[in-house]
Amino acid sequence: MDFTTVVKERYSCKKYSDKKVESEKLNEILEAGRLAPTAKNLQEQHIYVAQSEKALAIIDEVTPCRYNASTVLVVAYDKTNVYTYPNSEKQSGAEDATIVATHMLLAAKNAGVESCWVNCFDPEALKEKLNLPENEEIVMLLDLGYPTESSMTSPNYGKRKDINETVSYI
Repeated sequence: MDFTTVVKERYSCKKYSDKKVESEKLNEILEAGRLAPTAKNLQEQHIYVAQSEKALAIIDEVTPCRYNASTVLVVAYDKTNVYTYPNSEKQSGAEDATIVATHMLLAAKNAGVESCWVNCFDPEALKEKLNLPENEEIVMLLDLGYPTESSMTSPNYGKRKDINETVSYI
């Protein structure tokens, strides 16, 4: 699939079938995240692949937004290994993890796997329940799977502001 088609056809799937994501496709998606750029190439991201009944049950405890996905990627980063902007307290961890997640989201669509970016959860509660390292911070969850036959895009899918409302030349 060409890139423009991937971007145009990707949507947030909210109704997954029981079909599992094949390991080859999952590896392709994870590799796209591994290749994503990060500030100073620190690669502080850590991706946890939740596929076991136990891990998915934990995710279901903290969010109603798994939508029966067979795989959920927990995207985190190491808070002790981030770039700090000059003359600032701002750090690159969350934005780098977001770039990684976006690469994986687009790679999923390219591989024929649907996804949903999930931020409706308590990251600290999930971190505790999954027993993740103290130095890591969870940024988001990425549901992965195959849609049910009745799955559809949301009513506002494809509605975008005119480019003149979101882009300015200075």
